[in-house]
Amino acid sequence: MPRSRRRERDRRRSPTAARHADTIRLALMETAPAGLKKPRLMVVTELSRSQIVRGLAAYRELAGEKRWPPLRWTFDGGYHFCEDADELEKWERQWAEVKYTQITSFMTGVLEGHARLFPKSRWLAYIVAQMNAIQSSLDMIAHPQNQ
Repeated sequence: MPRSRRRERDRRRSPTAARHADTIRLALMETAPAGLKKPRLMVVTELSRSQIVRGLAAYRELAGEKRWPPLRWTFDGGYHFCEDADELEKWERQWAEVKYTQITSFMTGVLEGHARLFPKSRWLAYIVAQMNAIQSSLDMIAHPQNQ
């Protein structure tokens, strides 16, 4: 099977994962505004750990499409629905900070080594320009007060 078909197949959401996502949503709606930690979520939904993981991933994909409330995880409360704008904004900034750090590490750990070996590479110039743009955008999201 050609690689492109295999990747396309892997990206499709399985109906089972979507069903698990809906089961998780219903369980969390019953406990809202409180949340459930993963072991308790497994008991309430009668899903295995791997089914919970797949269901949570599918939930993240389906949430915007089906207008489900955003799902958050906290150490104290476990998984819960979040409709507080300040809490969501704080989480989004933290997410942007993590991605900013990952991009920075990639640029210093991989791309700088590539540049030392092949300083005139067109590919390298292209990817560095793209990564700089992404890094700049993530920095503006994570640290808006610096702008």
